[in-house]
Amino acid sequence: MADYDLIVWNDRLVTGIDKIDEQHQILVSLFNEANTKLTANNKADFLEQMTRDMLIYALYHFEAEEELMHKYGYSEEKTEDVETHIRQHRSFSAKVVAVHNDIKAGILISREDLLSFLNNWLINHILNTDEQLAAFLLASDKYRSDNQR
Repeated sequence: MADYDLIVWNDRLVTGIDKIDEQHQILVSLFNEANTKLTANNKADFLEQMTRDMLIYALYHFEAEEELMHKYGYSEEKTEDVETHIRQHRSFSAKVVAVHNDIKAGILISREDLLSFLNNWLINHILNTDEQLAAFLLASDKYRSDNQR
């Protein structure tokens, strides 16, 4: 059985965009909760609830990111990056929906497979794709003006 360390929130994961960072911390907490509570013998109802909770929060977070993209011109200036970013959001959502539907049909995903998917997706997405969005926003006069502290 593969073990996954809890994700420790650290400066490497900080994008500098408060709204995104706060939501990423919640996603990291959801991953850590799954990591702590998942066993090799979890019941389907627990797995259904966990994947549903993860999907609900992820969709909320994706919507918030995509609103920032549109509001501050990322969609217009970085069209290819936006398409990739949104495609990653949709791909994550589709995978979680597929896992959730499989669980409802009695096809359980292994702890290792679920944690591997969630860990790899979350860390890679934050460190790469979200970093690109954050760099754009932090360089945007309009974003900085709207978000002065």
